[in-house]
Amino acid sequence: MGITREKNFSETQLPIMSLSLAFIRIFKIMIFNSSRMDGVQTPIIPLVGDLIRNCQGTISLGQGVVFYTPPSEAIIAIADFLSNNDYHKYQEVGGILPLITAIEAKLKRDNGIEIKDNQAIIVTAGSNMAFINALLAITEAGSEIILQTPYYFNHEMAITMANCTPVLVETDSNYQLRPDGIREAITPKTRAIVTISPNNPTGVVYTESALREVNQLCRERGIYHISDEAYEYFTYDGAQHFSPGSFSGSEDYTISLYSLSKAYGFASWRIGYMVIPRHLLAAVRKIQDTILICPPVISQYAAVGALKVGKSYCEQYLAEIALVRQYLLDSWRSLNSVVKIVPSQGAFYFFIQVNRPINDLELVKKLITEYQIAVIPGSTFGMKEGCYLRVAYGALAKNTCFTGIERLIKGLTEILN
Repeated sequence: MGITREKNFSETQLPIMSLSLAFIRIFKIMIFNSSRMDGVQTPIIPLVGDLIRNCQGTISLGQGVVFYTPPSEAIIAIADFLSNNDYHKYQEVGGILPLITAIEAKLKRDNGIEIKDNQAIIVTAGSNMAFINALLAITEAGSEIILQTPYYFNHEMAITMANCTPVLVETDSNYQLRPDGIREAITPKTRAIVTISPNNPTGVVYTESALREVNQLCRERGIYHISDEAYEYFTYDGAQHFSPGSFSGSEDYTISLYSLSKAYGFASWRIGYMVIPRHLLAAVRKIQDTILICPPVISQYAAVGALKVGKSYCEQYLAEIALVRQYLLDSWRSLNSVVKIVPSQGAFYFFIQVNRPINDLELVKKLITEYQIAVIPGSTFGMKEGCYLRVAYGALAKNTCFTGIERLIKGLTEILN
């Protein structure tokens, strides 16, 4: 009798148990497929890095870093950090006072930006974090942010992560701003226009007049101008960098982003900063305290030392970078029939168009595996039609870079002809 009851119990419960297990499996699938990250592109730098590691001896003209190391003054300044045990504890969320003071002096001297009562400086873990801070402070889900194409991929990724929409406006044939196109792209959901000058990935330097027109447009429409100026010191052939934050009356709606990564060889130290309207300060402090608590304090002390040296530290290396740039420009001449290049005057990039029907990522893979030279595919910068490549020429010392350029020219010549 008891055995019969147990049998009946098992038979009765078996379908229910099976349904429960099936529901659990479906629920797991639903969890894994509902991630907000599904719509965010895969970062290209680690992907290309894996290809490079699997092909020993590859020279990289891919990642946007400089070949030189931080100034000795930055290393010496770390002694100030080590001298006080309290500095190993959390510090001010927006940055230590000595660094804020140094940044304020730098902005006035180099950018023509004099910090007013209605503005604030926030130190960040690199300018990518500064962009995230700005984005979260000024948007809500469904907001629109205008980017220029080709865009900097981390900006587009951040906008997507924040449940906002990147609105893409094509630059002209020389990768310069098109203010009329930007104006037409503005909707009631627009919260900001983003400009990067000198530009990543194209290397172009936007004119003061175009930046002024965009900045004025932001004033008229009641939206923000986010100006990314990470490459401010990297200009050539007489080109001049302009900071929109220096325009009179722009401080209430202009957000300026800066970085020490390039100019001071500080990439791994993760120090940047932003100038924001003070009415955004409470929001930005909430964001930064949640994500970071405070920027790495040891790096902030190093940054104080670097800023004491100032832009002259970067400028002493520009002549060598300019030589590599010119060598690359001269080398393109043999590829005129298959490659179009805009001789840009800033940062340390060229963005080239390949006039052949070939997939950009497949071309990058062939260059790495067959010619041991790495560049970045243009599709990651939003160029979905045609084949484009970003070539970075700041990461390597002169002789190594020359060798890399020779490999690139040889590879493109043989693959495309």
